[in-house]
Amino acid sequence: MGSIGVLHARALRDLAPRARLVAYSGGAGLDDDVTPSGPAAHLAPDEVVRHEDVDVVAVCTPSGSHARLALAALAAGKHVVVEKPLAVTVEDALLVERVARERGRVVSMVSQRRFEPQHQALRRALDDGALGELRLVATHVPWYRDDDYYAAARWRSSTAEGGGSLMNQGVHNVDLLRWLCGPVESVTAQAGTLARASRAADPGPGADDDTAEDTTVATLRLASGALGVVTTTTATPPGFPATLALHGSRGSVELAQDEVLRWDVPGVPAPTSGTSTGGAADPLAIGHAGHRVQWEQVLAALDGTAPPPVDAADAVETVRLLCAIREAAATGRAVRPGDLAVRGAATPAR
Repeated sequence: MGSIGVLHARALRDLAPRARLVAYSGGAGLDDDVTPSGPAAHLAPDEVVRHEDVDVVAVCTPSGSHARLALAALAAGKHVVVEKPLAVTVEDALLVERVARERGRVVSMVSQRRFEPQHQALRRALDDGALGELRLVATHVPWYRDDDYYAAARWRSSTAEGGGSLMNQGVHNVDLLRWLCGPVESVTAQAGTLARASRAADPGPGADDDTAEDTTVATLRLASGALGVVTTTTATPPGFPATLALHGSRGSVELAQDEVLRWDVPGVPAPTSGTSTGGAADPLAIGHAGHRVQWEQVLAALDGTAPPPVDAADAVETVRLLCAIREAAATGRAVRPGDLAVRGAATPAR
């Protein structure tokens, strides 16, 4: 099991006996402390999907395979928890959403940062109007990934497979910005591959240049009228915490990972800064607390006591925004996320 899969296994361990890991695929075996209720079966992916004791399939694979595996799980009648992003194209994301809706299955895209206390507090403040009208929003992800990171997995430097600093590293903060601030009306962007590390997996002579960017800068016009900025990179050693700043007519907030840098919100006390680590320089340096909270909500949805967290329809909109930024950077034109693909017109996932 890969490193992200282990985070999910630990979250499920914490939720025992409400949930237990029955089977998994890929990587090495699991430590006993991750499966306290007994060993889980180590199977091929198609065997996991067909396993009669599996109710929910967690897709923790490279981004380019998310839609395909989610669709396979849905075809087998399973619910699906899928790592970010739901898909790497809007068409594939819409197809997953449509199949889940038609089959009456829960699909939840992992957006664990939404459930961190500081982001929950900020969402409440926004819902209560405590910041007033949003005017300027910004998120910056100045991270670092070295040569070994890209050489270890070709997909990380492949645009088609969901690699790049925007789709792979920046996705969580882009998702946070959209969830907190509402729909984005249009985007402009520039992107580049600035560091040798992100070009480590050279496709070779004669191959199409599928090298993903390692640095993206986007400007946003939100439906609310506010303006925004998104920057992502994996080319800035040693890597610094991702930040999120919201400025309204009545107040401002700035967060760095789970640290509260500024909380200027009249009448609303600042939340306590957390102690979790981020993935600024090490992709494995993240905890599983947010995954546990999201899994709790998934289980509640399956019990019928709560709506699904970050359901497929919600996840589609994050994919739209990511793809709009990519298209704007590639074409040099302003792009409206809502114009990308049309509900019901999705093509089969590759």
